[in-house]
Amino acid sequence: MLPSSAENELVMPGRPPPIRTDTSNAFARRTIQVRVPAIIRETQRLNPDYAPPIQQALDRLHDALVSDAPIPMLDLPAPDYDDWLAAWTTHNGETWQATEWFFAEIFTYRLLIEAVHWWETARDPFAPKKVEDYEGAQLWDLLGSALAVEGSPEQVLSDMIEFALWGNRIDLSYALAASHGQQRADGDLLVDERGPVIEHLLRQRGVVHLITDNAGSELALDLALSDRLLADHLADQVVLHLKLHPTFVSDAIVPDVLHFLDLAQAHDSTSAAFSGRLRDDLEQGRLRLAPDGYWNSTRFLWDLPPRLTTLFSGGRLAITKGDANYRRMVGDAVWPPETPLAQATSWFPCPLLALRTLKSDAVVGLPPGLADQLDAIDDQWRVNGRRGVLQTNLEKT
Repeated sequence: MLPSSAENELVMPGRPPPIRTDTSNAFARRTIQVRVPAIIRETQRLNPDYAPPIQQALDRLHDALVSDAPIPMLDLPAPDYDDWLAAWTTHNGETWQATEWFFAEIFTYRLLIEAVHWWETARDPFAPKKVEDYEGAQLWDLLGSALAVEGSPEQVLSDMIEFALWGNRIDLSYALAASHGQQRADGDLLVDERGPVIEHLLRQRGVVHLITDNAGSELALDLALSDRLLADHLADQVVLHLKLHPTFVSDAIVPDVLHFLDLAQAHDSTSAAFSGRLRDDLEQGRLRLAPDGYWNSTRFLWDLPPRLTTLFSGGRLAITKGDANYRRMVGDAVWPPETPLAQATSWFPCPLLALRTLKSDAVVGLPPGLADQLDAIDDQWRVNGRRGVLQTNLEKT
């Protein structure tokens, strides 16, 4: 069951409250009032052959968000009904523009999945957006550059981690972040703590968990990092944690991984060899795909189900990708920005590395005074996707 706000305080004493969709946070409110309704309309435009009942259900969801209607519960049948009932019950009676943002945004996508009959058809409503990324030159140029990285094990790992970070800008649900591209300017990397992580991985092999974010370009670079971890014998196994069903437009699901490997196989000889290595890793169990409904839920990272606590326990490293996973990690709350990441994540069962470009207000682990400096030069620095962080809760040496 999802803890209530009071129960969360017992789990994480001193944690700030989650961001809300009311007037207390302009970005969260605009997301529910404008951005997500626009995504629903785009989904309708890109799937014009959806049957009238599906289009009508999407219309109702769109209108409910815009009009600030009460938040409804899922209809039956639904395989995840009991889990969502526990979460929804804590918000029963609230409206879309007066509730916790993390709950509202994720639950909107679950209601969208209900509206498009995904459980019956397995048709990804966001597939047309994903195809745009696969058919563009950017993905393949980035992948080619990542696969061409050479040097010492330390340098290769450093470069691959940075490729994986800036790949997070390419978010199909947020064009502003994607517009910054892969190249970074001076000052874009706000925190760089990859050094202790590289030392940690070079010291001893083990299982590396990668909690994925976006399909397409970002997934390609995540798989390139996974390939080097395995090929260079820096990890015994890589576990890719994936969404159970489509969400946030471009978040990766198992079919996205398999489809990308098919595309890479047919693209050119270098990509084909890369695809072949990963397919062999899948068959041999060195690369595992781990879809789980938890990643589609509104539960924060300290509220892992026992199956995932057991899976992460003993892991050499867990890499969390992207903004939503970062929000899940820190309770989607606005902490004092200099709060150490280790303070906010001391409960996690293995070391963490957060790779994230900023697309929301929650952030921790910044040097003292940096947030004030950024506020003075760019009042949208927390949300526009330009800046990134490489942060770990490993003890610095």
